Amino acid sequence: MAQQSLSTKAIKFIAKDLVLDFLYWPVWWYTRGAILAFRRMVDTITNGSRSVALMVWVKNIFVPMYGDYTWQGRLISVLMRVAQIFGRFIIFIGWIIFAFVVFVLWFVLPLFVVFQLIFNLVY
Repeated sequence: MAQQSLSTKAIKFIAKDLVLDFLYWPVWWYTRGAILAFRRMVDTITNGSRSVALMVWVKNIFVPMYGDYTWQGRLISVLMRVAQIFGRFIIFIGWIIFAFVVFVLWFVLPLFVVFQLIFNLVY
């Protein structure tokens, strides 16, 4: 009786958990998994924004650096901050592009893998 119970449990595990999970995986990947990937993309962009601190530089663009209130100090401060803002803006745009590419790969990668499997089995 214990053998039958164990074998029944094994068949039930294989049929239910493995097969149904394998069949449910694409549904999860393109629904809940896609929502999770989108949230991670937004979190990555938000963390990038905080890391680059672009708005802090924009807000303080006319504040003299190192407390130098002479006209030369103010000019150098504005020029340096404009250069910093430009460089940080480029870095932030790259950060956004990277996060978006990873998000798009979330959708494309499984299709590419299936295509490659079918292609290599047929040819």
